[in-house]
Amino acid sequence: MRILVAEDEAKVASFIKQGLEENGYEVINVYEGNFAKRFALEQEFDLIILDVIMPQINGFDLCKIIRDAKPQVPILLLTALGTTEDKVLGLDKGADDYLVKPFQFEELLARIRALTRRGISNIQPKKILKLADLELDLDTKDATRDGKLIRLTAKEFALLELFLTNVGKVLSRVEIAQKVWNIYFDTGTNMVDVYVNHLRNKVDKNFSQKLLHTHVGMGYTMKEEAE
Repeated sequence: MRILVAEDEAKVASFIKQGLEENGYEVINVYEGNFAKRFALEQEFDLIILDVIMPQINGFDLCKIIRDAKPQVPILLLTALGTTEDKVLGLDKGADDYLVKPFQFEELLARIRALTRRGISNIQPKKILKLADLELDLDTKDATRDGKLIRLTAKEFALLELFLTNVGKVLSRVEIAQKVWNIYFDTGTNMVDVYVNHLRNKVDKNFSQKLLHTHVGMGYTMKEEAE
């Protein structure tokens, strides 16, 4: 599995490269935005890791450039900027995940496994998942609502897939983190809430019938509203 790491701090980049290669990944390191852009657009990678603060092109802008050109490649932002606003900005630019420095290498590995995982363990044997006028095609990776295409990142796709394979079931934040991110410990952040709200803006915001619902203190569920 081939990973591009764009990180301008040489020690951090070397640490990531060594650790990933010890775990069987092929790693290409670049140290500034222009080189990262060229490698990302001209070569094929299974995952791209971007530092936010880099010379020439910052990680946020570079993430959007890559996402527009390659909608399906998973992108992980790696940065010291850890506010909710920064995370939302990263998601808006097309990132699939967001890891704040300093981090434990085991957590980075868990995020990588989750982002590169092929499907979710409890996927039903269906090619198209449907709820009301929302459809998710597991083969083409397209999501539509009322016939309108919804652009999803790889992580948003996995999250929507989880909800649509568990229609009507209330999924706790812990369960969502385990099944979508493969994380089995408390990250101390509101990561799940941020991602769910971002997905809600895409699948529900412009439609009168809401499908994604919050159960305060319990979690989230996807279902049709009662008449």
